[in-house]
Amino acid sequence: MTADASAPVPPADVTVVVVTWQGAHLLTACLDSLRRQTVGHRVIVVDNASTDGTVELLAARDDVQVVRCTENTGFAGGVQAGLDQVRTGFAALLNNDAVAEPDWLAALLAAAQRRPDAAAITSLLLLAGTQPPVVNNAGVIVLDSWYGADRAAGADPASVAEPAEVFGFSGGAALLRTHAVRAVGGFDPRYFLYYEDTELAWRLREAGWTVWFEPTAVVVHQHAASTDPRSRLFAHVTERNRLWMLWRHAPVPVAVGVTVRFVVTTLSLVVRPAPAVDGARPWNLRPGVRWSVLRDAVGGLPRCVRGRPTGRSVDPRRWR
Repeated sequence: MTADASAPVPPADVTVVVVTWQGAHLLTACLDSLRRQTVGHRVIVVDNASTDGTVELLAARDDVQVVRCTENTGFAGGVQAGLDQVRTGFAALLNNDAVAEPDWLAALLAAAQRRPDAAAITSLLLLAGTQPPVVNNAGVIVLDSWYGADRAAGADPASVAEPAEVFGFSGGAALLRTHAVRAVGGFDPRYFLYYEDTELAWRLREAGWTVWFEPTAVVVHQHAASTDPRSRLFAHVTERNRLWMLWRHAPVPVAVGVTVRFVVTTLSLVVRPAPAVDGARPWNLRPGVRWSVLRDAVGGLPRCVRGRPTGRSVDPRRWR
């Protein structure tokens, strides 16, 4: 006797949160991939005040719960708005520009059952449009320069074929233990975009949790389909958020040293501007952008310092 493929799958203890902004052209493929999952689940779509037809697209679907924001709160604010509505033991995150393999969610849940100490299980993100497949992300690492980076980016998937403990998870496709995330305060909406997942992973580790990579949980990701890495916004938030993260978690000498280097580099770019690349100077090498980064970063330092842990110290460079 064979199972009826059209029968509804009983819901598991998991809710998938998808954040979108002006992503109507991406959402259908993303949500359809969730509909094909072999494990039952709930879906929450957080719409960051889109004006591109997203409202109408979501109104036509009966398989999702919609949370509408009155303004664009970024990925960090959007995810937290979705997590506030989660009533299940696990919350999965999936980017609107990602398509999950049918057993993606089942693989994440199975890994979480094997790892009760894990607050997050991160997926294998493959770069869309590459043949043979290329890794986009297999977890998050922190380099010796104290910049965050995608683990194994550009590598053959065979090089990350085994589960591994990693420092951080990718917010693009991961499973979170809901109570663990809430216990450490959830996502910080001030981050808006970028480093919000790495900063949360650091808090989870300080609280004693682990983070694991599961290679059988596969999604195909259209990297940078939702944001432009060449934009001024990208340059501003990545540099600012890194400074915030280090001032909250890194040893004080590291945070001071990184900040001093940022200032010295900015002054050097005033004296000797960076050369143009393809006719334009990169935003992160423009003094005006860097001064605005420093102004925002300094304004947020008191809150970062107040949030510094008083107990466990975690060096993220242990996990590569």
